[in-house]
Amino acid sequence: MQKYFLTTPLIVFFCIVLVFLYFLIIQRDPAEIPSVLINKKAPAFQAESLLKDEIFIFQEKSGQEITVVNFFATWCVPCKLEHPFINKLSKDKGIKIIGINYKDDRKKAIKWLEKLGNPYHSIAIDKNGNIGINWGVRGIPETFIVNSHNIVSYRQTGPITNEIYEEFYQKVLEGKK
Repeated sequence: MQKYFLTTPLIVFFCIVLVFLYFLIIQRDPAEIPSVLINKKAPAFQAESLLKDEIFIFQEKSGQEITVVNFFATWCVPCKLEHPFINKLSKDKGIKIIGINYKDDRKKAIKWLEKLGNPYHSIAIDKNGNIGINWGVRGIPETFIVNSHNIVSYRQTGPITNEIYEEFYQKVLEGKK
């Protein structure tokens, strides 16, 4: 009987160690976190416009063509790394890119865009993060592909980089169909 009292904790400990090892060795990609918005209507919102003295109304800016919605901020280092690829994407005339300036300083954002280039058709300001919450943003940058029917078809968590640009661009083209 005493033998069981000694081996049972050892077996339990061994099982716990195996579970931890499993989670350490599996390949987990945070970009593959599912979004509840996929195949659903893009959340409607109104916000202040970054560059224009007007109210930004998402429903008026999207729905006619493929729209890429990019959450970014000047304080976000990956956003700066991603920016050349957003610029590259903006060269395609059939794609509208909407920026959401997330919890950022307006003046810094304007200077940042003047320095790096402005690839966005329109830019909304998300001062307190409510737009991001409604879109299910977990961290920036995050980019969504919205088709011409205002349905979210894809979500990219993390920056668009050289390694994934072509794959992302193909997903944008798929959204045009």
